[in-house]
Amino acid sequence: MRMFITRIVLFLRKAYHWTIAQLAFGFLTALKIFPADAAINFADRLMRWIGPKTKRHHLMQVNLRNAFPEKSAAEREAIALASWGHMGRLAAEYVFLDRLFDFDPQRPGEGRVEVSGVEQFLDLRDNPRPFIVFTAHTANFELLPVAGAAFGLYVTVLFRPPNNPYVAEKVFDFRRKRMGKLVPSHAGSSFALARQLEHGGGVGVLVDQKFKKGVETRFFNTPVRTNPLLAKLARQFECEVYPARCIRLPGNRFRLEIEPAITLPRNEKGQIDVNATSQVLNDKVESWVRELPEQWLWYHDRWNIKRKI
Repeated sequence: MRMFITRIVLFLRKAYHWTIAQLAFGFLTALKIFPADAAINFADRLMRWIGPKTKRHHLMQVNLRNAFPEKSAAEREAIALASWGHMGRLAAEYVFLDRLFDFDPQRPGEGRVEVSGVEQFLDLRDNPRPFIVFTAHTANFELLPVAGAAFGLYVTVLFRPPNNPYVAEKVFDFRRKRMGKLVPSHAGSSFALARQLEHGGGVGVLVDQKFKKGVETRFFNTPVRTNPLLAKLARQFECEVYPARCIRLPGNRFRLEIEPAITLPRNEKGQIDVNATSQVLNDKVESWVRELPEQWLWYHDRWNIKRKI
């Protein structure tokens, strides 16, 4: 009897995931009918309407209140609505990603995408060496590995698959065709990234994801656990670490930035300090988010507080 109930529960869960995936795929397919600007703007307005009606909106409000206690409730609500719109845009931009990245080094500033730090891209490509690029869930972060591939700089990207297995499969296939090698986040992912660095390649990591274990750090002056993987890899291979981000500009345009390599803190033995480095990463991401708070995913439970509210 217990086995029968378990099978029913698994079937219902699978059916639920399949239904949600089909609705999402249907919506995105429908967007292809329209011009990119119209579809992206529509997705923005739609999510600004849907988002506040979901349970995640309350989590978003709590996150914003903790991060920006100095702001008024109206200011935080405006950031929340803009963040929902940003998520709508991010989903719609998947449909048009091939068309959105139109950067031409011979005609910079003429397309949708501008790039700051082209010389850094070219240096990493033309002078091969192990390196790590880190970013955060700001604006359309998916454009960064696309840009790298466009410059002939292929980076092995660590990513966390969506919980929905049908969506995860679709997203993985989409990313793989445009972004080079992908490594799903799981127990053995660190070995795959280490092999890439050992062979003189580059690795890309999102560093602002929820992590229940890890080192104790602070983010927006609030305790948070941070994945030490990047710091450990940097210490093991003594490789350069570069911050990079995407910024959403008016008119459905983007600016991609890759900054110079950062200096990582070291301990008394001269080794890269894992805990201190993890804090440096948080500080960099926090500076980005403070600059453009509406372009970060505030519905994300970075501080692991969902169970408390």
